[in-house]
Amino acid sequence: MKEFFDISGIPAALYGKRSDKVFLFVHGQFGCKEEAERFAEVANPLGWQVLAIDLPEHDGRQDGVKLLPWEVVPELQKVMQYAKANWQSISLRATSIGSWFSLLAFKGERLERRLLVSPLLDMVDMISGLMQLAGVSEESLEAEEEIPTEFGQTLSWDYLCYARSHPVSAEGVTDILYGKCDETIPRRVIDGFIAANPCTLTVMPGGEHWLHTPEQLEFMKNWEHETLSRN
Repeated sequence: MKEFFDISGIPAALYGKRSDKVFLFVHGQFGCKEEAERFAEVANPLGWQVLAIDLPEHDGRQDGVKLLPWEVVPELQKVMQYAKANWQSISLRATSIGSWFSLLAFKGERLERRLLVSPLLDMVDMISGLMQLAGVSEESLEAEEEIPTEFGQTLSWDYLCYARSHPVSAEGVTDILYGKCDETIPRRVIDGFIAANPCTLTVMPGGEHWLHTPEQLEFMKNWEHETLSRN
C-alpha cells in the first residue's frame, strides 16, 4: 500500500498499512522519496509505516526552494510535526547528506531509533576538503562569499559559517552503516562521531558511498532487517 500527497507543499509518499509507528525516510544527494519503497519492504512487515519526502531541488521539484540547510531544516520540521500528529512512535532512516539535514532538524525530538546509511556527519570537514581540492583559502571565500569550482560545487561562506555553528549529534539509539571503500566520508569522521555519540557501527566490506550494486543493496537490506528486529 502506498500513497502520494503533499505536506505543506512538500512532495511525500507513505508506504504500508496503518500503524502507530512510522519511519521518516530522508534520501541523499540525487535521491528521491521513491527510494523509500525498498526500505518499506523491510520495515512494513515489522510494523512500521514509512513516510518519505523529496528534498528541495530533487525529483522535479520546481518550487524555488534551495538545497540549503536554512531552507531544508524548516521543511523537515514541518514533516516532523505532521508525523507527531499522526503516529505515536517516530524513527529515522536517512542517507548521506539527508542524515546531516535530519540530525539538524530533529535535534531535541524524541526518536525511537535512527538508521543512518553513509551518513555525512561533519559538514565543516566536508567543506574544508572541497576548499582544499579547489585551492580556495578561507580568506578568499570570506571575501568573495561564493566561489564556483571546476568540479561543480559552489563553495559558500554562509554555508561554512552555518555548519560551524550547527554541529550535529546523535541523541538516542543510532545505527550506522558505512562502506569500507566510501570515497566521500573519511573513516576518521565516522570514528570521531561514534566516540562522542552512542552509536552502533556496521562496516560493509567493499561498500562505496553510494550503495547501489545488487550485493550492496542485499547487504543493506539484511542490515536494516537485523537492526529493526532488535528490541
